[in-house]
Amino acid sequence: MSRVQDAKSTVNRLNRIAGQVQGVARMIEQERYCIDVLTQLQAVKAALAKAESDVLKRHAASCVQRAIASGDAAEQERVFAELVELMERKRG
Repeated sequence: MSRVQDAKSTVNRLNRIAGQVQGVARMIEQERYCIDVLTQLQAVKAALAKAESDVLKRHAASCVQRAIASGDAAEQERVFAELVELMERKRG
């Protein structure tokens, strides 16, 4: 799959997630059973995690790979530092 197709797939996934979130909001407005709402929220979180993974893989396959291939030590360190910072934020 090309980068453009990958990006389009991720955007489509995010649009579906937006629809899921709107559905969860309606469930709350309709005072649906809490476990049903929580189940849907877990599905949204899982879908977001997949989208995040897709973007990270695309970053590694393009930006990180380009920095490594450049042979520029400063650029390699910058990209590596970005990844470390991202992982630290994710850990919370």
